[in-house]
Amino acid sequence: MGEGEAIGLDVGGTKINAFRVARDGEILDRRKAATRADDEEATLAQMIELARQMLTDDVLAIGIGAAGMVDAADGSLRFAPNLAWRELPIASRMRDAIGLPCQVDNDASMAAYGEYRFGAGRGYRHMLLVAVGTGIGGGIVSDGRLFRGAYGFAAEIGHIIVEPGGPKCGCGNLGCWEQVAGGRAIDRLGRERASAYPDSLLARLASGDPENVTGQLVTEAATQGDDVAIGVLAEVGRRLGEGIAGLVNIIDPQIVVVGGGAVVAGDLLLEPARAAFVDAVEGEEHRPRVPLVAARLGNDAGAVGAATLALEELGRMRA
Repeated sequence: MGEGEAIGLDVGGTKINAFRVARDGEILDRRKAATRADDEEATLAQMIELARQMLTDDVLAIGIGAAGMVDAADGSLRFAPNLAWRELPIASRMRDAIGLPCQVDNDASMAAYGEYRFGAGRGYRHMLLVAVGTGIGGGIVSDGRLFRGAYGFAAEIGHIIVEPGGPKCGCGNLGCWEQVAGGRAIDRLGRERASAYPDSLLARLASGDPENVTGQLVTEAATQGDDVAIGVLAEVGRRLGEGIAGLVNIIDPQIVVVGGGAVVAGDLLLEPARAAFVDAVEGEEHRPRVPLVAARLGNDAGAVGAATLALEELGRMRA
């Protein structure tokens, strides 16, 4: 037997990424499947089948990142704000089916660990990941260890209320940070601005119908120099940077890694975030510089992080 491998699964609302990963982070095999977000049993069956397809004698453990609140004690997904899953015993079902130790954590926390070990956070001991996709997820590495909190629910950073009475969130509250600084905010503001500025490139790309505006269209228009789209990303970036400043005040990381699908906008989103962060963070001129950098592993981070953490925390049990 070699140094050991692990299988990592990143389970989101639309797809499952499944990797077999070596101890040094090399991806040895990769599979994917569409997620049946409205069918817990079908999704579990897909996860088990993907893991079975990648099993080798060197696989020592399975790690899973799931989009929601994961109970660290038993590996159950207790609540998913953007999915229909509730009280789902993922770890025990996977252990029973595969016969290997299984660890389940929040998907953004797994992405954070992947970036910490092999991506933009490598070389740092204290890191905050802000994953900006449809919503906002987070992960915290503190002194080289993933911070889970008392029950495993830590780093649900997207659900801090920053605009009381604001847009309705999937968690049930109004005005959560992810509603004003995540992908949905880009979509919403993009539609509003396309309606207000029908001669803009953004509106033209949407064929004149503001309801066709997506975050992808906003980014496309902004990269072509459309001031309306640039303004949308600047506003969302500002709210993003203000929120990050508050988190840095609390967590005191050495670096903030910004990942997720919205980062395809690059500096059009990150530069306004950096500027707002500097303005909002406490004592900026008196603290060491905390860089805000783009993630490096992209969509691979979650599965790589899940496999790596499972290998490090569980794999030695069978090594």
